[in-house]
Amino acid sequence: MQALMRAVNQALKTVLNPVRQLIRLSSNSSVRVAALAAGAVIVAGCHGLPEKTDETATWNNGKLYSEAQDALTGGDFGKCAKYFENLEGRDPFGHFAQQAQINVAYCNWKDGETDSADAAIDRFIKLHPDHPDIAYAYYLKGMIHFNDDLGLFGRFSGQDMSERDPKSLRESYDAFKIVVDRYPQSKYAPDAAQRMRYIVNALASHEVHAADYYYRRGAYVAAINRAQLAIREYKNAPATEDALHIMMLSYGKLDQPQLEGDTKRVLAATFPDSPYVTGRSRPGKDNKSWWQIW
Repeated sequence: MQALMRAVNQALKTVLNPVRQLIRLSSNSSVRVAALAAGAVIVAGCHGLPEKTDETATWNNGKLYSEAQDALTGGDFGKCAKYFENLEGRDPFGHFAQQAQINVAYCNWKDGETDSADAAIDRFIKLHPDHPDIAYAYYLKGMIHFNDDLGLFGRFSGQDMSERDPKSLRESYDAFKIVVDRYPQSKYAPDAAQRMRYIVNALASHEVHAADYYYRRGAYVAAINRAQLAIREYKNAPATEDALHIMMLSYGKLDQPQLEGDTKRVLAATFPDSPYVTGRSRPGKDNKSWWQIW
């Protein structure tokens, strides 16, 4: 509404400025009167613009909840979020309030408003830590930060999973971990655990891509450091194979044959079928790095 009023005021200034200039410059009283009259007509016409009304104002809480649920079912997530926000604002301690809070978060998430969704679910968790649906609340928080268009849950998207935001991934991991650790019997725990494994792989991939970036630009020490980080933090992730390979190559570029050989032996012992060790592709696979074939 404030944005609309600003736009109207700006339009009034644009229209009335020529009228004011005509009044200021004209010495003819008839012209001045006519200009004043024209300005009055313009202002009166603008004040006659229809105001945007709240269609929910006359609804009782039951009808508002029903309409919000219909919007949710119909996939109109913008309207769904708006209606549930209205419902929560009307009666924050009422019968529908707690479910409305969860649904505000869900609808905002589905509508692409992740910041609003995250704020809403955080508020719910803070206010209702013992709610029967608290496991779902943490699961939803994990999903808000989890982009399921990539990798295991969207493997044909053609996008690179290392392009993900590591901060968002870590927040997603933390939320899923709460589901798995605190509510292992909940129906959300198995999927949360699977997504945690995916996130570990994605975070490892991010570090390996950073190592590869430094290696290709001749920053071999930096490449080794990032590869070591991937190995140390994500020991069982598939990307550690590529991390060891980058370390081996970097030691070679730095003329450190002993460290190069040691790394190669670790690579061979850990991944004996690795193309980096055998020099040939695995049966039925190509030589693409793991993050390129997920």
